[in-house]
Amino acid sequence: MAPVTTAAVAQAVGLTVVAALVVVVLAAGFRWYFRQRVPFGVALLVDVSVVTLYLNTRVALGEAVAGRTDALSVAEVGSNLAVFAAAIVLVPAALRAGDRIGIQLLAATGTRELEGEVGQLVKAVGRAVAVELPEEVADIEGYDPVTPETKRELAGKTFIFPRRLTVDELEDRLVARLKDDYEVGYVDVELDAAGTVSYLALGRRTAGIGPTLPPGTAAVAVRADPPYTAAAGDLVQVWRADGEQPRQVTTAELRAVKDDTVTLSLDEFDARSIAGGDYRLLTLPYEPGADRQFASLLRNADETMTVVSVGAGSDLEGRTVGDVDGTVAAVRTGDGVEAIPKGSRVLAAGETLYVVARPDVVRRLDSAATAP
Repeated sequence: MAPVTTAAVAQAVGLTVVAALVVVVLAAGFRWYFRQRVPFGVALLVDVSVVTLYLNTRVALGEAVAGRTDALSVAEVGSNLAVFAAAIVLVPAALRAGDRIGIQLLAATGTRELEGEVGQLVKAVGRAVAVELPEEVADIEGYDPVTPETKRELAGKTFIFPRRLTVDELEDRLVARLKDDYEVGYVDVELDAAGTVSYLALGRRTAGIGPTLPPGTAAVAVRADPPYTAAAGDLVQVWRADGEQPRQVTTAELRAVKDDTVTLSLDEFDARSIAGGDYRLLTLPYEPGADRQFASLLRNADETMTVVSVGAGSDLEGRTVGDVDGTVAAVRTGDGVEAIPKGSRVLAAGETLYVVARPDVVRRLDSAATAP
């Protein structure tokens, strides 16, 4: 077997670097033109194609010019596979670097703030509207705050959009830009007819399963042997099989499966008792409860659940449920809870409303429910 020379190593390293640079350029150009991240599969395909094109060209020239016939030797195949592996490993880093370069380059030149194909010429003839964000970016109550770096980056920033947009369309475009380009989960913004932003608040989307756990329950990860058909949301029996006679320990809800590690949601006391053991799981026929389905849907939606109390003399007192800007899920009174009230029901002071609405609606609802 021929020894690996320094020149061959340098050639392999140079090839992987060139392939990574091509991915960086691709990611930056894709972000600039389409205003979104290039798909990983596309970046991987381009990276591998660069390596393949070079290796095929080298083999073809070697056979035609130098008469080489060792393209399928063990050393040559191993060297090529090593180059492919190194190039593939660099794809995620090159993809992230190119995407960030595209964002920073467009932000520095001002091109990043243009919507779609609106360019400097269009802006100069008055067919674009500038939307300037306020210097103070607030947090949405009840949501995880965005990072201080994101707030500083957005404070006072100006975005350019086509002029032929209604206020609602302009707000939707602005919200979409903030979510797509800055990884913001929730946006509460107020725009007037001139496109002036009078209020901006941001929040991050909640991560993890904690917010979806009902009161009195907990989630615990255990080593288990789940059925191959088990999926998140299934009801399972937890059996301990460390003795001669298997015995049922508890019943839980399956939340996640990773190899032989299973996350279960169950009663807080039972969660403590099963931690650290090995189990077998038996799936039971089960339809997820309405509370579980509602929590899952609400977690991925722009709306959230809020609780407001109707103050005496507030704008909500004497109004009907149908007048509330949002979905009233329940009304709590001194006599109990009334679920899904009729739209004609009149609201009284001291009552508590459970409302599903967007963050901007929640803020206005809090103001309307506050007594003067």
